Amino acid sequence: MFDVVVIGTGSAACSAALRSAKGGLKVVAIEKSGLLGGTSAMSGAGVWIPANHIAAAEGISDSKKDAIDYLRAVQTSEWVEKEDVRHQSFVEHAPEMLKFLSANTPLNFKLIDEPDPYVEAPGGKEYGRMLSPMPLSRRIVGKYAGRMRRSTLPHIFTYQENVKLDLYHHPILAGLKMWPKLLWRWLTNSGGQGTALMTGLIKGCLDAGVTFRLETRAVRLVQDESGRVTGVEVESDGQKEIISAIRGVVIASGGFEWDKEMRERHFPGPFDRIGTPSTNEGDGQKLAAAAGAHLDNMDQANVYVCLPTRYEGKRYGLPVNFLYEPHSIVVNRHGKRFISEAHFNIGEAIDVRNPDGSPVQLPCYLVGDHRFMLTSLPFRWYASYEPDWVKKADTLHELATKLGLPASELKQSIARWNELCAKGHDDDFHRGEAAWERKKDGGQVRLMPIDKAPYIGMSVNRSIIGTKGGARTNEFGQVLREDGSIITGLYAAGLAMANPIGTRAVGAGTTLGPNLTWGYIAAETMLRQNR
Repeated sequence: MFDVVVIGTGSAACSAALRSAKGGLKVVAIEKSGLLGGTSAMSGAGVWIPANHIAAAEGISDSKKDAIDYLRAVQTSEWVEKEDVRHQSFVEHAPEMLKFLSANTPLNFKLIDEPDPYVEAPGGKEYGRMLSPMPLSRRIVGKYAGRMRRSTLPHIFTYQENVKLDLYHHPILAGLKMWPKLLWRWLTNSGGQGTALMTGLIKGCLDAGVTFRLETRAVRLVQDESGRVTGVEVESDGQKEIISAIRGVVIASGGFEWDKEMRERHFPGPFDRIGTPSTNEGDGQKLAAAAGAHLDNMDQANVYVCLPTRYEGKRYGLPVNFLYEPHSIVVNRHGKRFISEAHFNIGEAIDVRNPDGSPVQLPCYLVGDHRFMLTSLPFRWYASYEPDWVKKADTLHELATKLGLPASELKQSIARWNELCAKGHDDDFHRGEAAWERKKDGGQVRLMPIDKAPYIGMSVNRSIIGTKGGARTNEFGQVLREDGSIITGLYAAGLAMANPIGTRAVGAGTTLGPNLTWGYIAAETMLRQNR
């Protein structure tokens, strides 16, 4: 019998488990796979936390009011109206959550030199809200060192090093500059990014007395006659049992992108790749719905672009943004540009829907000339995993035919692009003008023409690195029914909740930052209210 049962072992789950355990509760975290860390362990571990103590210690000015102003300014009016209360709860708790993790885990967070993507908006900041942990050795988690989920990303580098050294364009030079540190990390079984984040969180949980149960799948939430959730029925080694939860159950089991039926229902249309663990099959969403929860924001996700790769024997996606490379543009199914290729939320633009839910732009393609292929050795390496992905042609008409695009429209789009390149200014979509785009493009506007055959093209449809729909919660992390009433004893956090920051992200770390915070909020609620 436990006070708290947490379903999942990613960032939201471990944040909830750690805070509950440090508050004196007996906690178990269950994981249906044989590996700890979930999607968070595979991530780059960028964490967006406004008004944080690490920035303050460096003399950087920020405030909770600035953060709220920023969130309200960059979201649509409908989204602000719907989510403002939960945005305020996130902003209120995020700084204290980061202090808590810094004090109760070996995590050593450092600032990343990245601005808010909408830094020009009210409350936006050029520096201070993005953080990521320094490397940690997996050995510190003892017997679980070999049970930490690995990533498709090169976690031997930190997020900060990735940004500074530009691994995508200069992997060999980065390795030469860093080789003594990289050798030491290899010898000590250390990693940065998601490896460091989850190693630190799990070490903190272990030190606080949290019990981890792997290869244990939640199959049903147990409720009493009043509807209160009192435990979880689990299955392990073919046997079922009920784990009682005196104070509450936290669903933090990730997204549903690997459930084909759910994904196609909520994300209809062309689809490329997934960059999360294949265990993200919507277990938490299904459990919550069966217990009477209102599922919301089910059409929201971390929509990105992914290079093809392989992981655990499956076709996978490696989340790397290659859409703003020289000598290339992105066009929709009509062969037309529709956004700056360097826009932070280009995934949202790719995913825009008609009123009936069907995609407006899809299928989408990156088109360019052969010089695009020369900009990155990693691109050519990963593209080889799907040899038919990159189409080549000697003429634009031939390329359009291979991609299924209207040739006349594609030719017009490229001709227009070449005109803008000659002017040195993107009059149509202002590529490279926003502060975020300048930062990511090396401080220069690289408008390079597409005029040297052979030409290339490839699909850049939706790739998903985490859906963001699930159980609707209030500002305290408590799960709600459709009528707004609380399902007592049930909480949700991370990608298993109806996330208040959806497809339109407001920073590179606005998946992990809120996930960590909502796990913390759920635990705080249990400690304060559910006695």
